[in-house]
Amino acid sequence: MVTVVTDVGRTSRAEQVGATRQQILATAERLFAEQGLYAVSNRQISAAAGQGNNAAVGYHFGTKADLVRAIVRRHTERIESLRLDMVSEAGESADVRDWIACLVRPVATHLDSLGDPTWFARFGAQVMTDPAFRGIMVEEAMATSSLRQVLSGLDGCLRELPAEVRAERSDMIAHLMVHVFAERERALADRTATARATWDEAATGLVDAITGLWLAPVTRRS
Repeated sequence: MVTVVTDVGRTSRAEQVGATRQQILATAERLFAEQGLYAVSNRQISAAAGQGNNAAVGYHFGTKADLVRAIVRRHTERIESLRLDMVSEAGESADVRDWIACLVRPVATHLDSLGDPTWFARFGAQVMTDPAFRGIMVEEAMATSSLRQVLSGLDGCLRELPAEVRAERSDMIAHLMVHVFAERERALADRTATARATWDEAATGLVDAITGLWLAPVTRRS
């Protein structure tokens, strides 16, 4: 007897695989956000994702680094779309605040669109504080054309800022970007008070702070 594989059968199988991958990604993101990357094994993720096969994570994604990269990309594509729209609106702006808004608001808008609760900001904080995985998030972010355009726009506004000060403040801003949203996300998940009522307002506060940091006076060394 010859078994005929129809297009319908292939489509159904592909949809099932796609759904399984998405379930694993969502589960891994949550567990990593709540417990940290090293505290969570592939076996735990498979079980929490409802997969009977303990090797499901490895089968679908390979190593933990591959899984982390897949989670990052799951969100980066949407953030990139939002940021490209803002960069287009900014044009050739010479206003630092415009470029900071392009940096901050797409992330806040994306987090707001995910519903309640979210885990991506806390996941990002876990990744960025882990030396073994931090490079993945940085590499994926820098691969986006919108972020490169934002950084170029900022460079054009900050030409008079000494290079060493620019590097120092870039590090400070990276910490703010990661941890301010992660702490807000944690507070929302815990149902505790937040300084700002909405993600949009939180973005405004962060834009204010980062703009002030970039434009702060520089104490000259004696």
